[in-house]
Amino acid sequence: MISDLKGTFSQISNNNKRSAIREILKLTQNPEIISFAGGLPAPESFPVDALDSIVSDMLREEGAAVLQYDATEGVTELRELLVQKYQNEGVQCSLENMIVTTGSQQGLDLVGKVFVNQGDVVICGLPSYLGGISAFQAYGAKMEGVPMDEYGMSAELLEAKLVELRDQGIKPKFIYIIPDFQNPTGITMPESRRLEIIALAHKYDVLIVEDCPYREVRFDGEPQRLMYDLDQDDHVITLGTFSKIFAPGFRIGWILGPKDVNDKIVVAKQSSDLCTPTFVQKIAIRYMQSGVFEENLQKTIDLYHQRRDVMLAEMEKHMPDCVKWTHPEGGMFLFITLPEDMDAMELFHKAIEKKVAFVTGNVFYCDGGGSNTMRLNFSYVNNEKAIAGIQRLAEIIEAEVAVETC
Repeated sequence: MISDLKGTFSQISNNNKRSAIREILKLTQNPEIISFAGGLPAPESFPVDALDSIVSDMLREEGAAVLQYDATEGVTELRELLVQKYQNEGVQCSLENMIVTTGSQQGLDLVGKVFVNQGDVVICGLPSYLGGISAFQAYGAKMEGVPMDEYGMSAELLEAKLVELRDQGIKPKFIYIIPDFQNPTGITMPESRRLEIIALAHKYDVLIVEDCPYREVRFDGEPQRLMYDLDQDDHVITLGTFSKIFAPGFRIGWILGPKDVNDKIVVAKQSSDLCTPTFVQKIAIRYMQSGVFEENLQKTIDLYHQRRDVMLAEMEKHMPDCVKWTHPEGGMFLFITLPEDMDAMELFHKAIEKKVAFVTGNVFYCDGGGSNTMRLNFSYVNNEKAIAGIQRLAEIIEAEVAVETC
């Protein structure tokens, strides 16, 4: 082995850290553990039978063509369908604004690759998606967090942060936001707040990266317009994915962005994977055209709606009064806030002993905060296990509350 292996690794490689959530998931492999930890779609939502027919027909009719390389931007027909999807919502966009990626996580990585130099500042919510934070930190980003309220990132505190940075001679590269059913909180940002943040992006000349993996999985409330749609001035880059509305194993995502940005992203993607697999893109095209897409999405929405309601009902029944949680209108997650002096990591180890798991909220705080918070996923576990799991978790918290002051 080379004597100075650590010194031989690149700076980016040394910046990379193991995902705290993936490490936690290793502890939940025991089938007896009821896990609310993973951000996993329900396997029942996967359109297995429809795909069986689609793949057979596709191979018979198109043959070797579906196994060939295609454009880095993505298969044109899929890009056209995605553009049409947004245009049907009233979003002004064209083919030059659309790039297909290998999952939305690649989109986050490419954004980091294109924009971030060592030491650059990126602003995110407190808390925010760990995968986004990790992707940007890998390129040397210094993450600056802005606290959230019940409507998402606080516009007032965001401006205070922007002023603070400006006074230090620092211009952030972008503001990272998950406006719909945010991961980890489940909060949806209303249009009024989106407009406030867009106005600040214009005022301080900063880009917004809008991450929308859960947007289509809404079961309550009114859909909110994309920040990309509200902006109309090339300050917003939007990321989307099929992982939550089709199948995560396909690893198909996309970037909806300004042409000048997308030109740079295409070049960066060429050195990453040349192109997203043609085979899965071709399947996605046929799936979208078959009519099964909308039908199966509605089944998924109905399933997650029911599972969220079951979990919320059990929490209302069993959680101590001093424990608070979000009530998401869609998506896959809700967020629990414990009394300030309670440590979620200590609870986690006790929960594992009781064969129930969650993700401690601190991993989503770029400033190291959130020690008294936790994230629960409601999409994956069936109702019977969810009821048992919440009751176990409530018992563990209740025991801690009896020791602490609630």
